[in-house]
Amino acid sequence: MNNSTKIALIGSGSWATAIAKILHTSLDSLVWYIREPEIIEGISKHKSNPMYVSDIKFATEKLQITNNVNEAIAKADILIFCVPSKFIVSLCDSITESISHKYVVTAIKGIEPGSNKIISTYIEDRFNVPKEQLAVISGPCHAEEVALERLSYLTIGSPNYDFAAHIAKIINVWFIKTCVSSDIVGIEYAAVLKNIMALATGISHGLGYGDNFTSVLISNAIQEMKRFLDTVEPTNRDINDSVYLGDLLVTAYSQFSRNRTFGMMIGKGYTVKSAELEMNMIAEGYYGVNCIHTINEQYLVDMPITQAVYHILYDRISPSMEFKILAESFK
Repeated sequence: MNNSTKIALIGSGSWATAIAKILHTSLDSLVWYIREPEIIEGISKHKSNPMYVSDIKFATEKLQITNNVNEAIAKADILIFCVPSKFIVSLCDSITESISHKYVVTAIKGIEPGSNKIISTYIEDRFNVPKEQLAVISGPCHAEEVALERLSYLTIGSPNYDFAAHIAKIINVWFIKTCVSSDIVGIEYAAVLKNIMALATGISHGLGYGDNFTSVLISNAIQEMKRFLDTVEPTNRDINDSVYLGDLLVTAYSQFSRNRTFGMMIGKGYTVKSAELEMNMIAEGYYGVNCIHTINEQYLVDMPITQAVYHILYDRISPSMEFKILAESFK
């Protein structure tokens, strides 16, 4: 790979917009697939996404924006998928261009809900993309802080070190630090699990629990994540690395965390529907907890926090009752 590699970004939500900022800071040209005509018009006229992270300003002369996903794919060597996981199937249904020879990066912190596959596996299976051509971007990095150019850290995971290093070099702009890892599966699962744990943190705050309880909840959360990852994908990982623990902490504590906000609304008595309508954003943890619950029926890992969130969201059990039981299990 060389620096002339052409990249296409697929998606236009808040995280995709932040990635577009990083890439267009680093690259001379970026192909960007955007489905919504109002976003394309907003960027063309006002140099910003009118719907998500509108503080980010773009040098539009660097952007090749298209509303045709196959056109974007045809123009690029590397594809970066960044859409909510619940939409990955409909997006892939619209792809007719072959991508088996492309390099593919997923920045989707979720699971394909129909098959319960992590996104890299779903893309590998659906489009016959070799594992060596797949990577994932993750880490404690909120879109809003990227917009403010506050120093953030990202990890690129791939079984192909050279590919991971290439992506890491591209996104290593002055406000982004990068590192690489071979733990693509663990990183993807961790990105799903930390959203579930952030939901739990939000629910606890909505119920009136304080910071003391939150610290114990998060301490138990990272242990629960470790148990699951070590069972599903055993490898020599350090759960304290930023892509695991760091991402959990920022998602559980930050004012920018959609999952924490969603959980807080549930704790205060909102229904799932009303919370989603008021936020006007997807809280990935809502879908992720259902997927992890189903996956864990095979592995039977001890996951009390995940189970509590699942019972609240899908079995409609009282949040206060679930958290009283959960609190008794903590040390």
